[in-house]
Amino acid sequence: MTRETQAATLVRSDHVVLVGGGVAVVLAAVTRFVPVGDVLPFLCSAAAVALLAALVGRSVDQLGDRFGPGATGVLQSALGNLPELFIALFALKAGLVGVVQGALIGSILANLLLVMGLAFVVGGLRHGTQALGSERARSTIVLMVLSVAAMVVPSLAHYVHTPAEPHEKSLSLIVSAVLLLLFVLYLPASLRRGAGREPEEATQQEPPRWPLWLAIGLLVLAAVLAALVSDWFVTALEPAMKALSISDAFAGLVVVAIAGNAVENVVGVQLAAANRSEYAFSVIINSPMQIALVLAPLLVVLSQLLGFTTLTLVFPPMLIIAVVVAVVLSAFITFDGESTWIEGAALIAVYIVIAAAFWWG
Repeated sequence: MTRETQAATLVRSDHVVLVGGGVAVVLAAVTRFVPVGDVLPFLCSAAAVALLAALVGRSVDQLGDRFGPGATGVLQSALGNLPELFIALFALKAGLVGVVQGALIGSILANLLLVMGLAFVVGGLRHGTQALGSERARSTIVLMVLSVAAMVVPSLAHYVHTPAEPHEKSLSLIVSAVLLLLFVLYLPASLRRGAGREPEEATQQEPPRWPLWLAIGLLVLAAVLAALVSDWFVTALEPAMKALSISDAFAGLVVVAIAGNAVENVVGVQLAAANRSEYAFSVIINSPMQIALVLAPLLVVLSQLLGFTTLTLVFPPMLIIAVVVAVVLSAFITFDGESTWIEGAALIAVYIVIAAAFWWG
């Protein structure tokens, strides 16, 4: 029996994601069209988005060595952001620019501070000081810092009132084009590094449990449902924000960011718990790099091409300060190539403080 015709092997976590995702989508559909208040539809659609994001990531992971580890990593990075992309597009269509800006910065903050902090705490308490210093991880964090630096240039030009200030749409498009080009240039090197995956990672990676047809079929199904549920999520977002007295900034920075990618990034914490710290760090740090390098510039371009409310790279000052603090702090803590649980606790503490500062707007 070949790998492509083998029967699917589903473990308990597969059943949890599949059954839980199906139930969440059904509940989101029911609460979308049946009057049940303002909060329940939002909670159901948020749960559905999170579980569909997990299913996308799991389906890509099950493609495994069929496309090679490098290509699989690129697919995971690109397709893992699908729920966030759909949510942001529907939010821009609804005119919720503040929510989208908060979600973009919030996704970076959640990964650099919350997810990385949790990974450091869990890994540090179980295994002591952990090593992070692979060349691949260091090059990724450098690229992430450079990408975020380029992303905030239009905001700096706006707030210091340079001659570029009246041309923020054009400047945002130029910066977006440069960032997307940088991503295209980065892809070949990423594929080569993936092909040269460390022996420890290769030996510890499980072989695919799902046949190819199932992995591709569930990936397509999850992507389609993610687009549908994202529309319901955005529709339910505004009434829920009013009912819970949540500001646009907090909704984007915390709620949308966590719903879009937190479940997917649980894998980073799991890897740290298994003492695969270098691999965990690479997985976690790659996500905010992809937000700055791909998702944010892509949304700037699509918002203008599709005629939605225009998104520029001019963010509110507090968001700029928050992302700069997060990037500098995470780079400073990790560049020595080691992590401890107390560093993780500090990262989580900074995330909580920043989130609290945005509760009122």
